[in-house]
Amino acid sequence: AMEKSFMSMFLLLVVISCAMAKDAGKKETKETTAKPKLPQTLSRGWGDQLIWTQTYEEALFRAKHSNKPLMIIHHLEDCPHSQALKKVFAEHKDIQKLAENFILLNLVYETTDKNLAPDGQYVPRILFIDPSLTVRADITGRYSNRLYAYEPSDIALLYSNMQKAQKLLKTEL
Repeated sequence: AMEKSFMSMFLLLVVISCAMAKDAGKKETKETTAKPKLPQTLSRGWGDQLIWTQTYEEALFRAKHSNKPLMIIHHLEDCPHSQALKKVFAEHKDIQKLAENFILLNLVYETTDKNLAPDGQYVPRILFIDPSLTVRADITGRYSNRLYAYEPSDIALLYSNMQKAQKLLKTEL
């Protein structure tokens, strides 16, 4: 019953925010025709149409209760590697579509959870956590010294790792 009311509350919020977004789009003035600086959303540019969680705790809760894998992107706004990966990630249509099946969190700060830095605190790094709240240490990038690092040229590997995180979900849980 609580899940049902949570879901209807969530849908109500989605509907309201969509309606507000539509209204906001109508008020076009001379100032907005010059490319507007979009307000900073939870996506931080990684995919504005995706639903992002605000905190690690919220992300874990959602992953567990929705039975979806969690994808955590650690990055920094002033890191050229993070910026380059973000651009490719946000423009990659297949990744953006697949990301809809994940609970998403991007962090510009470190968490106190050591599981999120199994091999060090570097950026960008992307970790997958399954709904049993286990960090998937088996889903890594191509670097042996930075297991969870991805570069723009690794976008196909990231995509296949996202698929792997999804498949593992169906076969293991």
